[in-house]
Amino acid sequence: MIVAEGLTKEYRSGGRPLRVLDSVDLTVAEEDFVAIVGPSGSGKTTLLGLLAGLDEPTAGRVSLAGHDLSLLTEDERAVFRANNVGFVFQTFHLLPTLTALENVMVPAELLGRKESSNGTSARAWAASLLDRVGLADRLDHYPAQLSGGEQQRVALARAFSGEPRILFADEPTGNLDRATGDHVVQLLEGLNTDASTTLVLVTHDLALAARADRVVSLADGRIVPTIESAPR
Repeated sequence: MIVAEGLTKEYRSGGRPLRVLDSVDLTVAEEDFVAIVGPSGSGKTTLLGLLAGLDEPTAGRVSLAGHDLSLLTEDERAVFRANNVGFVFQTFHLLPTLTALENVMVPAELLGRKESSNGTSARAWAASLLDRVGLADRLDHYPAQLSGGEQQRVALARAFSGEPRILFADEPTGNLDRATGDHVVQLLEGLNTDASTTLVLVTHDLALAARADRVVSLADGRIVPTIESAPR
């Protein structure tokens, strides 16, 4: 499902190259739940962005669902992501002028989809996802009217609205209290299982990481020996 080979990313800092990722090889099987952990500055978010096709590597390649991203133009990658990839950002990135329901409907509207794969209308499908994350009574609320935890749950519903084959999440519980964070993780696990979605997330929370099928540890831009978690 996800194959990264020799993935390297460099930036320029003060005229000198700064290597954030160094020859990373990683394979994630279909329907797996993988957590990426490591100290700040280890390259976790950079790796996630490269795997999702949001950025291009300095060297190496990424294949998603059999598609080599290096062979696609920027526009082609955008279309591919829209049809196959969901992304949950730590800072939510909800559109402030849209209601919760409208925010969740955005991916379907961008794709021109009028209904989900099960024949449900785009609006009904978005409402059902918000119901699934416990926000059936917040459909018409704007982001400013929602708590941080509620906004994250809207972002989670939006990420699944396009019925992605792969979901990437960057610190999905980083801005949440423990109880709300646990609830978001349970939702991620449930949607991952029910929708047969491959799930890759970045986290500083080792308790959250332990719930994954596999943990990938990064240090100084390289993968260090992985920690196998107990079966779920």
